[in-house]
Amino acid sequence: MAPGATAAYIGEMSDEEKIKDALLLGMLPHVAFDGWGRKAMAAGARDAGYAATRLDLAFPGGARDMARHFCDWGDRGMLAALEKVDMPGLRIRERIATAVRTRLEVVTPHREAVRVLLTYLALPGNASLATGCLYRSVDAMWRAAGDEATDFNFYTKRALLAGVYSATVLYWLGDESDGFAESWGFLDRRIANVMSLQSLRGRTEKALCGLPDPFRLLRGLRAGPRTSAPSG
Repeated sequence: MAPGATAAYIGEMSDEEKIKDALLLGMLPHVAFDGWGRKAMAAGARDAGYAATRLDLAFPGGARDMARHFCDWGDRGMLAALEKVDMPGLRIRERIATAVRTRLEVVTPHREAVRVLLTYLALPGNASLATGCLYRSVDAMWRAAGDEATDFNFYTKRALLAGVYSATVLYWLGDESDGFAESWGFLDRRIANVMSLQSLRGRTEKALCGLPDPFRLLRGLRAGPRTSAPSG
């Protein structure tokens, strides 16, 4: 794992963050029956030993804030688990597969809550929330894998992983195989596809590097033919 990656996402938890975690974990068992909303949150607060009014202090944005915190909680759990993995000793594709699998294993006890949450995030008004949660998760995965890119590849890698991760989550939600073996096989195939595309892209860029700059040619055409100065 890249130095400082975990600290950036976990750090020292404040008392308020611990309360938020307790309220979240109290809520999750109720989500399958009561939906992602105030009713499940209130039941969770009661189970965690807090008054329902404490929810307004911890999550002033209501269910949206709770959804954001659940995503953060899953990312923190993933990074904590990956601290115990020799990530530098793995190939890059193995690091990414390990990160995605670990992220899903963290929330496996709450799989039904994840299913309900995805339905909630799919509501038109929650598009920015869903995008933000997805970006933070894939960014955490790449940083845990040791990614230090700062150029355009930074965004390309996260966009590609967002597609892999999203598809794997949907497959995992319907997977009834022992130990989610089919989901991990699906994940490996998706990553192999992406790695093949990246390899093809690299070969294409290498082949094109010796060709004329098309933008220079276009600029020349736009300027029109060069004419000689009239003779005196």
